Amino acid sequence: MAKGTTQKYYDSHPEARKVKAKQQAKFNKRPGESERRVRQNKLALKMGKKGDGKDISHRRNGSVFLESQSKNRARNRGKA
Repeated sequence: MAKGTTQKYYDSHPEARKVKAKQQAKFNKRPGESERRVRQNKLALKMGKKGDGKDISHRRNGSVFLESQSKNRARNRGKA
């Protein structure tokens, strides 16, 4: 898989990569984030999501369903 613009930037700017990693670690330690991760992992187990090439997609009304990764990740991307 080809690297994206952001990944290329962080590959060529190690100091920026360190700052981002530090910020991300701080963010992930917040109590609300760990609770959110636990909820998402439980939902994935409940839906039987395990290396099947599908994502858990969210509808506008808040419900969730399994959808192919390519369709889920392509839906709201800008047209380049």
